[in-house]
Amino acid sequence: MMACPIVKEVAYHFQPVAIGDDQMYITASAGEKDVDPILVCGKLYHQIGSLLKRRDLRIVHERLFGSIVIRDELMKARLGSLHDCGIDQELPVTYVEGNPPWGAGFAGLQLYAVKSADIGGEVRTIYDGEVPCGRGWRRNGASFLLLQDIHGDISSGTRTDQTGRMFDLANDLLQREGMRYRDVIRTWIYLSDILKWYGEFNRVRNEKYLKYGLVPAKSNGGQTEDIYFPASTGIGGSNHRGSAAVMDVLAIGSGSASQISVAHNTGAKQKSPFRYGSAFSRSTVVREQNNKTIYVSGTASIAEDGRTLGIDNFGEQVRNTIEVVDSLIGREGASVKDICQSTVFLKRPDDYPEYECIMNDLGLGNIPAVCVLADVCRRDLLFEIDATVVTGDRENSPEDDYS
Repeated sequence: MMACPIVKEVAYHFQPVAIGDDQMYITASAGEKDVDPILVCGKLYHQIGSLLKRRDLRIVHERLFGSIVIRDELMKARLGSLHDCGIDQELPVTYVEGNPPWGAGFAGLQLYAVKSADIGGEVRTIYDGEVPCGRGWRRNGASFLLLQDIHGDISSGTRTDQTGRMFDLANDLLQREGMRYRDVIRTWIYLSDILKWYGEFNRVRNEKYLKYGLVPAKSNGGQTEDIYFPASTGIGGSNHRGSAAVMDVLAIGSGSASQISVAHNTGAKQKSPFRYGSAFSRSTVVREQNNKTIYVSGTASIAEDGRTLGIDNFGEQVRNTIEVVDSLIGREGASVKDICQSTVFLKRPDDYPEYECIMNDLGLGNIPAVCVLADVCRRDLLFEIDATVVTGDRENSPEDDYS
């Protein structure tokens, strides 16, 4: 008689980080191979829903990583659990094909929730026609806008045509909300078959950024470090529609009453990637009265001149990358131990045990992270990480809220 695999009821990691009493980052991931991904997803969202209700927080950014074939079941489990917790509003969400290291299934989710303290600043939903595509809110005198799952329809033509439409749609939505593309501080972009057309993607992005006024009409190498670009992740990741790419966009509009300032960081051990054609900053920094948030772009083992370091050596690439990130955020008085949300991208599943060993050795085994299998932008890059880092008024793992 064939033995049936034992399916454990629950096996996952749940890591909320509270920022004061009006912000929270939640990272949750499946912890083992032999679990029911739908059951795990449902239980996670029960915890999320009850936690957010108790703290009176509203979801403004939400991403799930998992196999496309189980997307519909995961989304159904998500909706059911949120409904049970009294969260019935139709919310935008981004679903990316990001398999866990052991293969198919549910890798995890990332969520950001806020409570608007400004008068008249209730969190509201942004629509593209009848489709929810973002959330807007106010805090500390500034307007925040987070667009989700922005894409060019597959009927738009080639991959480059779709990508151009994706950027234009984001720009149109920003303008409708009284913002401009220069207000964008962070993008997360997931490209299907990234290795086949990353160069084309960069060309389209550069053309659009020139159109939107981010790229000067004439520039030289001496100006490169001064050009403002949003921080960004550009990584392999398919979607259920078959679109060439999907994008999440965070923008902050600072008026005269704003108590928030934004700056970009072109790099420490790595300089501006625009030197070799990629239009993004290494990080952007949002400074507020009680804390500082650093949005770290997707970072890999790349030298200052653009060369890949540690070719064919996964461990060396991981250590190089963590060193680069630590040096980058160290300029703001932070360290990698201040990461409150991150995504780890592995090219090869067999490297996952070594990744865990290295992170434990560095004292980083418990940073909030979702680990997924994905192609990085070069064939010889085996590892990438992006992160959100917060210093100041923060509370790690408020256990009393979710135990």
